[in-house]
Amino acid sequence: MGGLSSEREVSLSTGNSVVEAMTRKGLKVFPIDVDGNIANNLKGIDLAFNALHGTYGEDGCIQGALEYLDIPYTGSNVLGSALSMDKARSKQIWQTLGLPTAKYRVIEQGLFSDDTAKQVLAELSNKVMVKPCHEGSSIGMAMANNEQQLNDALEAAFAFDEQVLVEQWIDGPEYTVAIVGGQALPVIHMETPREFYDYKAKYQSTSTIYRCPCDLSEDEQQHIKQLSLKAFNATGASGWGRVDLMRSSNGDWQLLEVNTVPGMTETSLVPKAAEVFGWSFSALVVEIVKLSIDSENQKGTNTHG
Repeated sequence: MGGLSSEREVSLSTGNSVVEAMTRKGLKVFPIDVDGNIANNLKGIDLAFNALHGTYGEDGCIQGALEYLDIPYTGSNVLGSALSMDKARSKQIWQTLGLPTAKYRVIEQGLFSDDTAKQVLAELSNKVMVKPCHEGSSIGMAMANNEQQLNDALEAAFAFDEQVLVEQWIDGPEYTVAIVGGQALPVIHMETPREFYDYKAKYQSTSTIYRCPCDLSEDEQQHIKQLSLKAFNATGASGWGRVDLMRSSNGDWQLLEVNTVPGMTETSLVPKAAEVFGWSFSALVVEIVKLSIDSENQKGTNTHG
């Protein structure tokens, strides 16, 4: 947990909650605030519960280190983590498979200008969402509907990433689907009075409302559960995670991103869905651990059996 990314504080909250849950279940737990000396910190560990968000923790880096050290770990492998963390490449994969996602442009640092901003806005219906390609927790995100706003938003986003996704604005409600062991949990509808579900709405606001069970019909819920599973599998994600999507004003669903290490405090989205499904927070944590053990056993069977 912890680590070096811009999501460090969120990761510490996740890690501490997971440690408490596993301790309640009688597991022997060693909290590790990751620094550069990973190999020594991991000596004697049977399994690593990955509670690292963002860069180095959710992008395949820590997964590669754990693979090299032959230590089983929770969540997606190197490829699934790296692809899911990359918002632009996720969208490219979904488009290839015919899965719905909003129109977009990827802007490289140093390769944008006033003319670029004008062209991008024209292509994307004159209102856009700006997102660093490899950040989570809505960090660095902003709305823009004129050239000055877009240039300012790009400059701010480039402080976090060399590649920035500029996505056509989706005017509609946001939903999320938690996935654990190939099973989609109850759908959550997030409502905020803010312009979009940003960092403040996620972690600081008292006015954000989470509806689970949500307001969709059973058929609609089944539809987006299946859509989310397809999106999750398409990026190579595995084990557990979360898929975010929105419904546009004309009723079309649009995939946003796959989160392979979602927040895991008692009040985070995946635990909220798990509670409605019938799992306590501790039971959810243990289920994720079991998935990792089963996956490791399956790898052993494939190799030796």
